[in-house]
Parts: sequence; structure tokens; C-alpha cells
Amino acid sequence: MPIIPEQIANDLLIWAVALFVIKHLLADFLLQTSWMAQGKERIEGWMAPLFAHIAVHALGTLLICLTMAPQLAWLAVVDLAVHGLIDRSKALVQQRYHFKVDQAAYWWLFGTDQTLHHLTHLAFAVWIAAAASSL
Repeated sequence: MPIIPEQIANDLLIWAVALFVIKHLLADFLLQTSWMAQGKERIEGWMAPLFAHIAVHALGTLLICLTMAPQLAWLAVVDLAVHGLIDRSKALVQQRYHFKVDQAAYWWLFGTDQTLHHLTHLAFAVWIAAAASSL
């Protein structure tokens, strides 16, 4: 974890959070194809669709880092791994329990997935703002 300076650049933190929220909307919803969304949930043949999906996320993180803190471009690889773990874990739980859209557990699982992604992005945003503040 980065050392957070006493005076973190609030404007950079706000911009980073906003960019990650937009990146998540684009990568998780607008740019995710049916092949990705349905494929990553399969019992077999899930790896290629999942990788395509998390590669879109990693590319978004890379662009944010290159814009705000190029020295943290490696966070794109972290995003690739973390997003993949979260999504695959969600798929495994769904495969085991077969939650339906009309069940509360389906939405709990979906909400947990989204919250974990947003917490990851918040950590990245703090890291970026801290790195930029220490320059």
C-alpha cells in the first residue's frame, strides 16, 4: 500500500474516483458483450470471455493511470487479476446455488460483486492521488 501523505490532493482523488466510476460503467455494462457476460458464467469455456472482459477493465485502468500517474501503470495488471477473481468467484457461487433474478440472494450476490469492484477502484484512486501528491 502507498504511504498516504498528510496533504493528499483532493482534486486528484475526486477526479480519479470519477474516472474509475465511468470506467466501470463502460467496461462492466456498455462494452461488455453478451458473449462476455454469458460466457464468463459458463462451467466450461469461460476463460476466453472472462479474459476479454477483464482486459477491457485493465485497459481502462491503464488509460487512467497513464493520464494521472504513469508510474502506477502496473495497476492495470492488478485490476486484471482482482477483477478476474471477483467475477470468477461470483460465477462459481451462481453455478452452485442457481439464484434467480426474483430472489434476494441474486441481488445480494450482484451487489457484493459491484461493491468489491468499486472498493478496488477506490483503493486505486487513493493510490493515484497519493502518488501524484508526493511528486
